[in-house]
Amino acid sequence: MDKNITITDVAEALGVSKTTVSRAISGKGRIGEATRKRVMDYIEEHDYKPNVIAQGLAKSRTFNLAVVMPTDYCLVDFPFFQNCLVGMHEMSSALEYDLLLTVCDNVDMSHLERIVSNRKVDGIVLMRTLVEDKVVRLLSGRGIPFVAVGSTHYKKVIQIDQNHREACKEMTSILLMKKMKRIALVGGSENYVVTQSRLKGYLDAHAELGIPVQNELVFLNQDTPMMVENAVDLILQRNVDCIACMDDGICVNVLNKLKKEHICIPEDMKVASYFNSTVLENHIPSITSLDFDVKEEGRVAIRTLIDMIEGMEVESRVLPGYDVVLKDSTK
Repeated sequence: MDKNITITDVAEALGVSKTTVSRAISGKGRIGEATRKRVMDYIEEHDYKPNVIAQGLAKSRTFNLAVVMPTDYCLVDFPFFQNCLVGMHEMSSALEYDLLLTVCDNVDMSHLERIVSNRKVDGIVLMRTLVEDKVVRLLSGRGIPFVAVGSTHYKKVIQIDQNHREACKEMTSILLMKKMKRIALVGGSENYVVTQSRLKGYLDAHAELGIPVQNELVFLNQDTPMMVENAVDLILQRNVDCIACMDDGICVNVLNKLKKEHICIPEDMKVASYFNSTVLENHIPSITSLDFDVKEEGRVAIRTLIDMIEGMEVESRVLPGYDVVLKDSTK
């Protein structure tokens, strides 16, 4: 098998010009179909891989993608980002793209602006979306292809998200039907779209079953362990059957507080999480949770973004599946 052959080698072997070979590879310019086929057949036979830089120049591409992580993520958020990034890496590598990781928030977007202005990437993946999202507005105005891992209220943004509303509705409905009529909800910042989606699922379940939602049992914006502990103190005073945690990080804080107060699970209090991860994996008793395929979410995000770059039509919203996993904490 030939090694490291060049466009010149291909041209000389077939008796055509280097321009002809370049046009056959890029798909641009006038060239007969029979000639294009001869070139492509030769390339395949001899395992020729076009130089990425030359290929990029031919297609006005960098073959780089940016992944934007939020600056304010917590340690317990890391398993989600890690697994999603693994999925992104698997798909981008398979399609011969490289990933450029950056961080950004709603205040300082200078690094992302520089990446876009200098045309360092062909497309961008946002790993968290906000209700009022300046990053989404920035990218929408620049015309660069981008997708959001998560939902957003902004129109014409391609979203790769789990169906958090439907999943949380299904889990909450199951808990309510298991005779847990007073379910407290503990969640994080209302500024995150995912918080709003999970809240709607909780409310939908109550509405569908005709069970009034009691506002005194809903605790949002619990952004620190101390705030979660204070919320649990109030919950324990309000004759609650179950605590539903909006994510695994909040669930860990709830579990730690219950342990500190010598509250037994599930005998004294039942607990469920709207998101599962490795931080809950080994807890005893095992925790009822929603299980999402985060790696697949990352793969789909990259596949969709590259399809957009290639000019293909893509779905405006992709919703991978989920599982409700009932475990010992709600028996």
